[in-house]
Amino acid sequence: MICFDLNTHIYRPLKQVFTFVATPENDFEWQYGTLESARISKGEIEIGSQFRAIGHFMGRRIGTTFEVTEFELNARYGFKSLSGPMDSHTSYSFEPTKDGTKVSLYTETTPRQLFENIDALAVKKFKKQYKENLATLKSALETHRISII
Repeated sequence: MICFDLNTHIYRPLKQVFTFVATPENDFEWQYGTLESARISKGEIEIGSQFRAIGHFMGRRIGTTFEVTEFELNARYGFKSLSGPMDSHTSYSFEPTKDGTKVSLYTETTPRQLFENIDALAVKKFKKQYKENLATLKSALETHRISII
């Protein structure tokens, strides 16, 4: 099992950061390897909503269906995998700061199928990818490269 915590500070209002992160259709804007992500469930995102992501990881194209497990407006957003090569649970928490938003990420991932013999180098790459995702999120939101509400 791979587990780690990461965080970053984004100089944007909490509501804008939360809304952007909790919208699956935005994932390709800031998550390395994500080619497409879309909701399966109709309506607003809430606990039980599902979305599907298509991407690549370690040279392989993968499709994964996720279910939202945590949703507290402007505070928490989390989801778990229902399919794909890994069992995963990812959780984001959001805290207002004097000049922006602190975003904290916790993830637990257990490889299966094609990735079950994951080694230490792959674990480092996995964590590096998440660090880069947060850096891209920060950059995109702070430089207004993406459309935010």
